[in-house]
Amino acid sequence: MPPRGARQSEDGVSEGAFITIARVVKPQGRVGEVSAELFTDFPERFAERRHLFALDTTGNRRELELEDFWPHKGRMVLKFSGIDSIDDALNLAGVEIQIPREQRAQLEEGSFFVSDLVGCRVFASTGDAEVRELGPVTDVVFGAGEAPLLQVREAAREFLIPFVESYTKRVDLDARRIELVLPEGMLELDAPLSRPKTGRSGP
Repeated sequence: MPPRGARQSEDGVSEGAFITIARVVKPQGRVGEVSAELFTDFPERFAERRHLFALDTTGNRRELELEDFWPHKGRMVLKFSGIDSIDDALNLAGVEIQIPREQRAQLEEGSFFVSDLVGCRVFASTGDAEVRELGPVTDVVFGAGEAPLLQVREAAREFLIPFVESYTKRVDLDARRIELVLPEGMLELDAPLSRPKTGRSGP
């Protein structure tokens, strides 16, 4: 199915049965609030998502109950039940805030979660050339233009390919396969893997 877009939503990281929707950066305030970086396009859904999970850097996951939330300087401030001091909040620094995969938001037809696209193998043709396997999608870069860019790795080369309907022949998530038809010369606009990354590095 050709894409209408990739959503940077409910998918900063996909980890088995859970989806990361935020990452705690630091304490915010004096009574246990934390400042979190969002990985969701649906922050308003915190209003109904009061039962969340926190995955720490050692791989341990525990349940948290969300009491309140509000936006602040491009991030989201979260207040959890039982987290009532700066020290409590410091213990949450770096944890990923997660929801069960089945609770993620429903997208319109033709839109895809980034977590579903990452890892898909990309096959492309240009002009009269035969279809060629480029490699896997390693990330989806936002903010470089109107369309998100598929970051695709082929051996020692990296491609940034606009994920737009006009270039996309087929997306088969079950087969983990994306088929593209690209303009002549687009695959010459690649960059070495050692260049600075401009997209999300992921949590």
